[in-house]
Amino acid sequence: MSNRKAPQASEKGMPVRLETARNRIAPQQARGPRPDPRGLTFAAVLAGKAREHGDAIFLKYLPDGRRYSYAKWNSLTATVAGNLQLQGIGPGTHVAVMMDNCPEQLLAYFGLARLGAVTVPINTAARGDLLEYLLTHADCHALIVDTASMPFVQEIIDRLPLVRRIIVHDAASTPGRQDDRPDPAADSPPPGRGIPQARFASLLREYDGPPPASPRYSDLAFLMYTSGTTGPSKAIMCSQAHTLYWGWDYALHHGYDSSDTVYVYLPLFHGNAWLCGTLGALMAGASIAMSRRFSASRFWSDVATAEATVTNCLGAVMSFLWARAPDVHERNHKLRRMGVTPIPAFGDRIEARYGVRIMSSYGLTDFCSIACYGPDAPREKLGAAGLPRLGIEIRIVDEHDIDMAAGEPGEIIVRSNNPWGSASGYYKMPEATIESRRNLWFHTGDRGYLDEDGYLYFKDRLKDAIRRRGENISAFEVESAIASHPDVAAVAAYPVRSDSTEDEVAVSVVLAAGKKLAPEALIAHCGRNLAYFMVPRYVEFVGELPINASQKIQKALLKERAEQSLDGYWDKERAGGVELRPTQRPAFVKHE
Repeated sequence: MSNRKAPQASEKGMPVRLETARNRIAPQQARGPRPDPRGLTFAAVLAGKAREHGDAIFLKYLPDGRRYSYAKWNSLTATVAGNLQLQGIGPGTHVAVMMDNCPEQLLAYFGLARLGAVTVPINTAARGDLLEYLLTHADCHALIVDTASMPFVQEIIDRLPLVRRIIVHDAASTPGRQDDRPDPAADSPPPGRGIPQARFASLLREYDGPPPASPRYSDLAFLMYTSGTTGPSKAIMCSQAHTLYWGWDYALHHGYDSSDTVYVYLPLFHGNAWLCGTLGALMAGASIAMSRRFSASRFWSDVATAEATVTNCLGAVMSFLWARAPDVHERNHKLRRMGVTPIPAFGDRIEARYGVRIMSSYGLTDFCSIACYGPDAPREKLGAAGLPRLGIEIRIVDEHDIDMAAGEPGEIIVRSNNPWGSASGYYKMPEATIESRRNLWFHTGDRGYLDEDGYLYFKDRLKDAIRRRGENISAFEVESAIASHPDVAAVAAYPVRSDSTEDEVAVSVVLAAGKKLAPEALIAHCGRNLAYFMVPRYVEFVGELPINASQKIQKALLKERAEQSLDGYWDKERAGGVELRPTQRPAFVKHE
């Protein structure tokens, strides 16, 4: 057990909302009434938004200019739901959707939800055994895929005995069309083994049958997969009410309203783009401007073209943008708020360069949205994940769930008093569900601390912490220090096993275009900005980092490769002040 002293009240008195003995923070005051969860079904919300906003634009698709009003979107999603029913898909049917961003992908999500089917978003990077695992574990009986993903489905179709129907969207057939007329080739099914197949366009044909029965707010609506970095991917069970509550909560705490246009470019199978961006806009009556995927070179021109007022940047996105030369569009736009998670140490410089107000948040698809650093948060707290959201309690605890004092790091654990405001657990994994909710609190697996004003600060994943010479090192803090060097475009820090029983710090660094940097100069920069025990021992310079489609750096790949070939890395202890030329490394495929 920890030998830390029990937290004591400050001589000046702690803020009222901070309990002196437990580091538990009361929720922020709401700016509006919390919705009745019984009204949070996709059919009810879409119909209500259509009545309220009518001809106002809900979705703009930037690649081909298509636009959909709230009224049109309500009508189209009802049509899709009816036609899905004609395809033999009904309430409770598990349907995988494996597509890149496009209106048809969203129509599938909304149509399936209106029908009461269970949508399973699938990462389009999944292949082979992983794809088989996801589709089998989720008990998928039908698939909706685009033509780019169809070959990977066909490779494993013989190993998917539950699949009874496949619906294929030909993305090449839609760009340039300004309306929703079905593809004239809708009756020409793609080749495949004996499973009935249909074109997506058939779901857009006029439907005049009875409307599907609307599911209940408590019915399962989505299975959202985790990244599976520490074991098999888990499918998070999201009810109708919980899924829509994400959007309502995000709109409330991030200040979305009907005048906003939210730029969505991250993949829609990712929680942020779907739950926060898309559903946040829906619940606020705002517009969505959607691109097919992230492009650093096109980001600011897209923002300008879309007249976007708010967007979110996760993971490596800000590193890619920051490393680029100044762009004519990066100040010539209407963007005023930008969610950045996590906020790097140079957050104030981001605001100055791009003319935006940084927001941030902390949450897990596994449970719910937890904390928010909103547009009105005090600037001296820039870098914090924010205050607890409405109805959320946060504690910081040690390995025995004993509370830590303000300012001391530990595991972030949370609970919610919002009915149906959190996920229902992991699908077919009751032991993992119970373990994550031990002692009646959800254990995030993340490390952070609460300051004396109740602001949450994220440090790292517990499994991303590095233990070196008796000290815990935050990979995030090492990365922040290195990223502050003007010649660095991107960096990943991770532990490697060396010639001792503890970890050593290794970093993979991408330099800004045209820049050169000696390892000694980088280490000297770290020495000026980090504690001595945090300074990396191993350094490599690479052309790019391995990034998945959700824009997260795949550190497991870096760690595995490093431990197989540490002799090829610059070694601070071995170099003795002499620069060693980094070994050439194979390039990773970088997500555009």
